[in-house]
Amino acid sequence: MIHLEKYISGRKEKDHTGYFFFMPSLVNEQWLWEEQSINKLLEKAAIKLGELNSYSKLVPNIDLFIQLHVTKEAVVSSRIEGTKTQMEEALMEEDEISPEGKNDWQEVKNYIKALNQAISELETLPISSRLIKRAHQVLLDCVRGEHKQPGEYRRSQNWIGGNALSDAVFIPPHQKYVDELMSDLEKFLHNEEINVPALVKIGIAHYQFETIHPFLDGNGRMGRLLITLFLVDQKILNKPLLYLSAFFEKNKSLYYDNLTFVRTKNDMIQWLKYFLVGIAETAENATQTLSKIIELKTQIENQISTLLGKRSHKATVLLQYLFKKPIIHVNQVKELTQSSYKSANDLVTDFVNAGILKEMTGKNRNRVFVFDEYLKMF
Repeated sequence: MIHLEKYISGRKEKDHTGYFFFMPSLVNEQWLWEEQSINKLLEKAAIKLGELNSYSKLVPNIDLFIQLHVTKEAVVSSRIEGTKTQMEEALMEEDEISPEGKNDWQEVKNYIKALNQAISELETLPISSRLIKRAHQVLLDCVRGEHKQPGEYRRSQNWIGGNALSDAVFIPPHQKYVDELMSDLEKFLHNEEINVPALVKIGIAHYQFETIHPFLDGNGRMGRLLITLFLVDQKILNKPLLYLSAFFEKNKSLYYDNLTFVRTKNDMIQWLKYFLVGIAETAENATQTLSKIIELKTQIENQISTLLGKRSHKATVLLQYLFKKPIIHVNQVKELTQSSYKSANDLVTDFVNAGILKEMTGKNRNRVFVFDEYLKMF
């Protein structure tokens, strides 16, 4: 049994070569606390998640919007790790990306693919080392880190900050303990016999995952992914609509400080407060975004039926597509609406004149159009 107020996060241990690493305490226990503010924050976070979940059931074609949510998460989560891809670029095809931006673009695409794959695998697999490793393999496919054992827990010592073990800011546990620590974490996530609220559980689990740092690369992205996977796995959310990367990125040093203070000051209480505030705030923002999207969709559908008369059928087909992929060129519209280049071009022009689409390249040829108002919501 672990009392939060008396929690000891772990201990420093010395490797035979002379460096010290951090060995975290196991987490698969009953957790108790006296701190009342945690209960208040927990209640608020649960209410906000409930609102988001109910709202997602009202939104027609919710899966269209989820893809954009996932894209935003991929962009922001990868940005925390140093990639430079912007939301607009993430939605473009590979041949539209500049050569110097291709690697960053591929990292974002991998994140989207890893998340989508893991969500669909949850239908048959529990959250487990197997599922986490498979997602990790997709994450590092053909990008920076592809030589750092994709899909495998590390077999060597890693470190955070600094150029070597000798000047590292933090040294995670020795590789020989990774399997044991990850097994304990997995058991904790699935332990039905301990009475720990799900949001506290995933808050502790995220901290523990980042502390174990089980991979040679991609730990930050995998640890953030784990939060969304757990909420879907526990049926707290029907759809993967909550992503904390934007909250963590907003004040990155606060995120890292709160994780660090658990290790250096045993202060899990402060980390959990920060985490629960993040859940509530992010869920509320996601609900507001969905609400604005429904309004925008209704407004444009009315606009289309008023302005475009007999062409409104093809216009509606294009609009549905834009909610899924808000960046488009005329040839795609031609294929989508099965019409001539001229009539596809006319339809795009109508959308530009109505203020729905905006040309983003400034060129006369190979023009690219963006559903700007929608994209800004993300």
